[in-house]
Amino acid sequence: MPIDLSLAKAGTRHIVSEVAEVATVDIIDDDASMRDGLASLIRSVGYHAATYPSVAAFLATKRPDVRSCLLLDVRLPGTSGLDFQGELAGLGIKMPVVLMTAHADIPMSVRGMKAGAVDFLTKPFRDQDLLDSISIALERDGVRREAAAANRDLLDRFHQLSPREQEVMRLVTSGKMNKEVAGALHLAEITVKIHRASAMRKMGARTLADLVKLAETLELGTSE
Repeated sequence: MPIDLSLAKAGTRHIVSEVAEVATVDIIDDDASMRDGLASLIRSVGYHAATYPSVAAFLATKRPDVRSCLLLDVRLPGTSGLDFQGELAGLGIKMPVVLMTAHADIPMSVRGMKAGAVDFLTKPFRDQDLLDSISIALERDGVRREAAAANRDLLDRFHQLSPREQEVMRLVTSGKMNKEVAGALHLAEITVKIHRASAMRKMGARTLADLVKLAETLELGTSE
């Protein structure tokens, strides 16, 4: 299906500029002309586009670790787009998905959206509608990646604590008083206070409430 490049409006370009250097749109569609047309449109607004004729080809390719989204045709040879969408989480692929098809029905659309699709586009669709959906998907992936990076940094800080500081942090953030922590760990209460202060400093927590929030993010449990 030919794609009208004239609809790549400037209104989308200002969104693209923030991610143009790193953002990638992966396209899985068994129609070669459709793949080429979509890739041309996507590249015209500054994104990188990578095309695949099947799910197997997509999975066989190493993809860059950058902000990205997946433009996925529903009807594919072998594994269908909807089935593959349902398998993404189990495969460790977390990129947002924009579904597209020439033969949509309500149950199909509902299934795709319930599975977390950013949008479900029926061919032929307006270029601008596609670009808007891609922008939303890439923004969503950016938020996910930033959160994941923050969590990795937080986990790194926790691992820099000594084993005793980790124990103290787990117990004090579970609601135990210093005296109770001291009894549980067979330490002097002043020693618990020292370990707690050190843990707070290393974790970047100004208050105990801050430390509790960090522990909740890390999903720390107690040793009891």
